[in-house]
Amino acid sequence: MRLPDHSSLTGAVAHRGVHALRWRMRKAKADLVVRIAGDRLSTQLAAARVPINAEVVLYFAEGTDRVYQLEQWLPVFERLAEQRSVVVVLRDIRVMKDIEPRTTLPVVCVSTFLDLMSLYDLGDFKVGVYVNNGYRNFQSLNNPRMLHVHVNHGESDKLSSFSNQVKAYDRVFVAGPVASERYREALIDFDESKLVITGRPQLDLTFRPELKKSSRRTVMYAPTWEGESESNNWTSLDKFGVQIVKAALALPDVRLVYKPHPRVAASRDHGVARANKAILRAIEEANSRDPEAGHLVSETGNILAMFDRVDALVGDVSSVTLDYLYLRPDGPIFLTDRRNDRELLTVDSPLAEGADIIDGESVGGFGELLAARLADDARAEDRSRTRARYFGDTEAGQSTDRFLKAIDELIATRDKMLAGHRRVTQGEVDEHDIDELG
Repeated sequence: MRLPDHSSLTGAVAHRGVHALRWRMRKAKADLVVRIAGDRLSTQLAAARVPINAEVVLYFAEGTDRVYQLEQWLPVFERLAEQRSVVVVLRDIRVMKDIEPRTTLPVVCVSTFLDLMSLYDLGDFKVGVYVNNGYRNFQSLNNPRMLHVHVNHGESDKLSSFSNQVKAYDRVFVAGPVASERYREALIDFDESKLVITGRPQLDLTFRPELKKSSRRTVMYAPTWEGESESNNWTSLDKFGVQIVKAALALPDVRLVYKPHPRVAASRDHGVARANKAILRAIEEANSRDPEAGHLVSETGNILAMFDRVDALVGDVSSVTLDYLYLRPDGPIFLTDRRNDRELLTVDSPLAEGADIIDGESVGGFGELLAARLADDARAEDRSRTRARYFGDTEAGQSTDRFLKAIDELIATRDKMLAGHRRVTQGEVDEHDIDELG
């Protein structure tokens, strides 16, 4: 990031510019209104509830249908808050009501762009972090005194994981080598120096197990949703979902856990909706026939807190399968391919090299293959190599350390750059200093 050329700016003009900026900031503080549930709070009350001088902003502008993207990051930022001041900035009051009881972080909701800018003008926010590519992220990106970081809400081979929108951010935190390769190969004129490998700090967290112990082997089917477009559609539900579930239910000594993506329940895709309903019926009927089987449907809950008791995973191209690969490299993985093109799947998702593939040709034999893998895991070495390709040599706990260090370094970089910028605007440096700061 280079500073603008102020070599022709006179000291008098610079002084007037700084004076005008300070006046605008004082006016913004006087006008600040934080809107909560339609009520307008006074500046004093709002300031009492919001740590205006927080260093890090965790920004989320989406509604409740995507709050899962934010949820998995909250514990990570609670850990960050032990050493840095953090505030969660939301744009939807419904999300605020949802998450406020479930986090120790201070939370503020600002519904309008003007309120957002007023909030930012009040304090010395240093780093803004974004967990998705929502279009309203660009409103927050208007703040020129923060460094902006994209972290995404999961490590996935989907197209949405390497959007061209990341060019707008100052840094892009990624899980490992494969994620870096995605950006290099997919984007034109992308500044690779923005990439920072931090691993997946969400996977360092310790959760209370959400699945009861079972004497049976537990198989999880965790399909994704249909995406915003066909090119980003990786769900197996409408293609193979019912067959997968019925084959697993037919195996003796198996407990099936059905954990669909949170957006499946409200799917507008008729094929996905029909398959979801058929699966729910099949599981209900299986439990009626054998109540001791304990087959489960989990439409909510923390999937990461379930993996410890899952012996094999059936999933799509999504963050779920990669999280399982990281946390449970000892567990067999079955990866679906709705396009029936294994060569293309291997290009799109290197995970295919460490998983058994379920497609139109192989789905008929899935039950037999699942039984074989549960009895003799022949793909363990393949998964180990694939895990290293995605996550490098990262071990448990190291991702969090890398993330915290990366945030610290960004704050230090921002402070240094802003101090240099102020010196330039006040005419206190010469052209040589400007080159050094840039």
